[in-house]
Amino acid sequence: MVGAPLAGRASERALNLARLAGLFLAVALIPGAGGAAAQDVTGLQFVADNATTARTAATSAPLAPVALTNGVDGAPTGQSIALPSGFSIARMATGLRNPRFMAFDDAGNLLVADAQTGSVYRYPVSGGSIAPSSQPPAPLLRGLDAPSNVALHDGFLYVGETTAIARYAYESAGAPGPREVVVPNLPAGGHSTRTVAFGADGLMYVSVGSSCNICAESDARRAAILRFAPDGSGSARFADGLRNAVGLAIQPTSGLLWATVNERDDQGNEVPPDLVTIVREGQNFGWPGCQPPAATPQDPGRDCTAITPPTVGLQAHGATLGLAFYAAAQFPGDYAGDLFVVQHGSWNRQPPAEPKLVRLHFDGGVPVSAQDFATGWQLADGNRWGRPAGVIVAPDGSLIVSDDQAGVLYRVSYAG
Repeated sequence: MVGAPLAGRASERALNLARLAGLFLAVALIPGAGGAAAQDVTGLQFVADNATTARTAATSAPLAPVALTNGVDGAPTGQSIALPSGFSIARMATGLRNPRFMAFDDAGNLLVADAQTGSVYRYPVSGGSIAPSSQPPAPLLRGLDAPSNVALHDGFLYVGETTAIARYAYESAGAPGPREVVVPNLPAGGHSTRTVAFGADGLMYVSVGSSCNICAESDARRAAILRFAPDGSGSARFADGLRNAVGLAIQPTSGLLWATVNERDDQGNEVPPDLVTIVREGQNFGWPGCQPPAATPQDPGRDCTAITPPTVGLQAHGATLGLAFYAAAQFPGDYAGDLFVVQHGSWNRQPPAEPKLVRLHFDGGVPVSAQDFATGWQLADGNRWGRPAGVIVAPDGSLIVSDDQAGVLYRVSYAG
């Protein structure tokens, strides 16, 4: 069941973030059996400085500029992305408007939600991978309300729209079935993405962001992750105090639900961090009254003693969005089980926090270090030519990354 630890591990895991010498140092609190003392894990370090300074952990491998190529003809685009040694990046697809989150079906076709066009596209598999293309295929679905993500479960394609979760009977070949709204009347206004993920328990998890930056919500579904049966019945609030949990992912080895959370604005350049965190049933992460990572009262006198600490904190205002666990074999062996996290880049930080991909390295199912994996979409003057949004592991082991500013899908591959 999502929210339960891996069998045989009764320990709770949480990472409390502290500021020290210009670094965010994450310390894992890992109680042992029988209430043993916590163990310090000092590998997680998050640098909070401007975009022209290296912002990786002490354990980071060096990054080097790699020419971005057109996937169709292999020609250089004149742009580059900094990656670890042995990796390459190409534009797999262009011509989209606002591609966000993605899913692969059982046949290996790639489904992409495009919020601006109100469409879901299906890129067909060919020879075991998605062929590069300069224009998207005809929409598989159209006329939707800002779809931001897709999920596949038990023969259905689920689409997260701003005010509803709809599903369609789905096969990898042919048209989808008729639209069935399983969760209607979700609240509109404010944060508009409605991400859908299915847990190891077979239940449907839906994130609904807040209506504001800092306010008291009148609708208990906001700033929360909700849980439903796949048909939309049995609605329950799974966890709350999550200002805007945009990305959801299930850790393959443990079945735990992880979320990326965009925290509150206008508190300062480095306050508070964005979150990448395990989410368990009944937890409250503090929004709006308590600031992470240490549950600092937003206002004097606020009681923050019952707030859940986040697992990992990343650059404040970095806008953490998509996330994906690496459960493939193309990348070097030490990437197995690691978590890739997309940072979309800030809108209210000076200098701007840059768009990038971050790699959280795991050991024994627990994050122990963080490092930049892909950077370069932001120029030295703060202008951007792209903004990654979603990330997914392809069946061939490459990473597919969506860029909702440039309207592009990238493929990141490893050849050694």
